[in-house]
Amino acid sequence: MARLRYLVLHCTATPEGREVSAADIRRWHTSAPPKGRGWKQVGYTDMIHLDGRTERLVDNNEDALVDPWEITNGAKGYNSVSRHVVYVGGLASDAKTAKDTRTAAQRRTMEAYVKSFHRRFPKVRIVGHNELAAKACPSFDVQKWLKEIGIRQDGNE
Repeated sequence: MARLRYLVLHCTATPEGREVSAADIRRWHTSAPPKGRGWKQVGYTDMIHLDGRTERLVDNNEDALVDPWEITNGAKGYNSVSRHVVYVGGLASDAKTAKDTRTAAQRRTMEAYVKSFHRRFPKVRIVGHNELAAKACPSFDVQKWLKEIGIRQDGNE
């Protein structure tokens, strides 16, 4: 059991406007290769759907510790100290180009989610997956967005 240090924001890396189900995520992450990644657990605790609905993918007791049963596989090397949330989308309609495809409903939900999380855990650093790995995910600048919604993080890692 480790202290929670990061909230990592992700995208599903799917074309804008295409919905994704929890079953899709489970298949992509836990099916044996080549159909999936062969992980024991999915990569995210929560998923924000196109309509703004939040779906819990992995149980979580909402405290400041990461219990072994809460660990998700969102960012290699950071999973035991992180919680991961994903929004559906992140790619342009060509399914190749990174793009911030968050719908208005997803933006509202993500803002409420992140603000609530930050109030409860002010010392936890909120980052994009691209800040921990060489990826485009979540297809927007998380630090810039946090400033826009009024969240200050003063290097409290």
